Amino acid sequence: MKRIIIFIFPLLFLFSCSKQEPMKLNYPTAKKVDSSTNFFGTIVKDPFRWMENENDPDLKKWIEQENELTQNYLSQIPYRHDLFVRLKQLYNYERRSAPWYKGGRFFFFLNNGLQNQSVLYVQNSLEEEPHELLDPNKFSTDGTVALSTLAVSDDGKYLGYAISRSGSDWQEIYVRNIETGTDLGDTIKWAKFSGITWYKDGFFYSRYPEPEKGKELTTQNLNQKVYYHKIGTPQTEDKLIFENPKEPQNGFGVDISHDGHYLIISEWHGTSGNRIYFKDLADPNAEFVQLNKNFEFDFGFVDYVDGKLLFITNFNAPNYKLIAVDPSSPEIVNWVDILPEKDFVLRSVAIADKDKIIAHYLKDVVSYIDIFDINGKHLYHLDLPAPGSASLSVSPDLDFGFLTLTSYTYPGTIFKYDIASGKLEKYWEPTIKGINLDDYVTEEKFYTSFDGTKVPIFIVHKKGIKLNGKNPTWLYGYGGFNISLTPRFSSVRMLWLENGGIFAVANIRGGGEYGEAWHKAGTKLHKKNVFRDFIAAAEYLINENYTSPDYLVIQGGSNGGLLVGAVMNMRPDLFKVAFPQVGVMDMLRYYKFTIGRAWASDYGLPTESKEMFEYIYSYSPLHNIRCEKGRVYPATMVMTADHDDRVVPAHSFKYIATLQEKCKDNPNPLLIRIETKAGHGAGKPTEKILEEWADIYSFAYWNIGITPKHSIKLAKQAEE
Repeated sequence: MKRIIIFIFPLLFLFSCSKQEPMKLNYPTAKKVDSSTNFFGTIVKDPFRWMENENDPDLKKWIEQENELTQNYLSQIPYRHDLFVRLKQLYNYERRSAPWYKGGRFFFFLNNGLQNQSVLYVQNSLEEEPHELLDPNKFSTDGTVALSTLAVSDDGKYLGYAISRSGSDWQEIYVRNIETGTDLGDTIKWAKFSGITWYKDGFFYSRYPEPEKGKELTTQNLNQKVYYHKIGTPQTEDKLIFENPKEPQNGFGVDISHDGHYLIISEWHGTSGNRIYFKDLADPNAEFVQLNKNFEFDFGFVDYVDGKLLFITNFNAPNYKLIAVDPSSPEIVNWVDILPEKDFVLRSVAIADKDKIIAHYLKDVVSYIDIFDINGKHLYHLDLPAPGSASLSVSPDLDFGFLTLTSYTYPGTIFKYDIASGKLEKYWEPTIKGINLDDYVTEEKFYTSFDGTKVPIFIVHKKGIKLNGKNPTWLYGYGGFNISLTPRFSSVRMLWLENGGIFAVANIRGGGEYGEAWHKAGTKLHKKNVFRDFIAAAEYLINENYTSPDYLVIQGGSNGGLLVGAVMNMRPDLFKVAFPQVGVMDMLRYYKFTIGRAWASDYGLPTESKEMFEYIYSYSPLHNIRCEKGRVYPATMVMTADHDDRVVPAHSFKYIATLQEKCKDNPNPLLIRIETKAGHGAGKPTEKILEEWADIYSFAYWNIGITPKHSIKLAKQAEE
């Protein structure tokens, strides 16, 4: 971490307070229908169920009215444009990925700063001048068609790439000749949650049956199958490789060993646990062999080395371990631990320099990397230049690789990594103009949750900040699906920090920061631990005098949107502003749309038992909105998008319609921002990102009653 220097301006000049008068809002009236469901004798009314029909003309009219209301509200904020200008300044710096090696070539992504999508470059050697291979900005004029995944063939001749339109999870796969830079005629439709796995003169992929027209964004995703596509043939001739018609809700991932010897199928039923099948491709008569029978544990394929299949798994190891499986005797009793479980989490494993194991651990939410030989003998620990989040780009074919390191105040910096010596040499680092990152500090603290559990929290702010309870503070959380919120840099976050704000991330239960035990402690009948951990984080920030309820903003997306919606119901007094983004707000019907059924491994199903129904019903954001006299909800801007087919926008529609109806006299605004030609978040073009954040920050500052004078000043200077 860079050394801290004294900031020369007193913090009191960074913002000024000017409490805003409440604005009377006339919320659109949403029609109500007589619909309900009987759950174990409890009748649950659902008057806005009609909003689940994306093609309902009344819904389109209501969306127009809600967006008009929100835009009219935001247009009154005098510094909205200035914040957009400042965000554009902060975002405008070169960003690139670490190079990766495949088929005798190096590939990397580069964004010059304000490009909607990053451009893929290729070079035959690191000394050669790279040239453009694929520019996703040419897919559409408005940047709403984005690259979703890609893979290079083993011989380096072809690039398989998939695009998504308007943020949807649906993928279209194409093939490009790397030498000529031109596309072949191959086109794959209706792929989803699929990779591109090359083998010989074609690739494996996963797809669903074509959905009913008009229901592409809402219908349940069932009966995914694995196919093999041979280059130069139509999709109708693709060969079916794997399916499971007995369990139509399951899906499949495909891997292949580095030497092309073994094909690996990973079958998933939910977001946790998978079944593994493998097949010897060298034997034309070989059948798939099933490694494990149920979905109790996770198995991630690493590679096939020295006659053994290597998997990272939490089988009898909540913090994960690396095992070796002999494909000729794959029974559990014959599995061998190569890297036994430690008391901190094994996050990933890669093979480099033919037979070196690069093990990436997570230790109190920061990266910790050890190198072993292929038998698990420890060779050395890799010292990182700073605490943060590391990602590695290595290959079994090279004796060197690349490491990217980032943290909240450390932009993604790429190091060239000599595997034999462990030496890191700076390869590339970004230059961000107009801000001095040495003026900021990141602290990792630990607070005590309601049941005595210690929870880590990262707190980022300017040096010399006064703990007077009046600092505008942004608290972010997720808490689900074994996902870890590790430290990462964001230039748009700097706008909040440069105005004297505090940014905090609570690593609450439900995530993967401390392994499977930490994850399971925030799932199903333990889900409320997630919400209580987050509330405890807010109370910690208040009790330690970082901030107070009048200055506290909360944000979360997807499962984090559920989090924000739930804690708003539980403790609305703690927060001044709330942003539930693309959230799972109707917990009684989430499983009925697209891929929602897969989330049952974390949430449970309200139909599986009376106990589970009552538990889910007791926290479901949609069903626990209460606005009795004296109960005030924070200023709220719900956020969703019209092409979100991960968490369908009906969740947010029904939630805000209920909130506005029940809390129409709430003194704080209750709005929804509905983005068009966008989805769950991935692939969003730069212009939409900046517009969205300008609206988010404007709404937050306006409702806290603070004018971000520092950013406004820099924005006006830029326009002069």
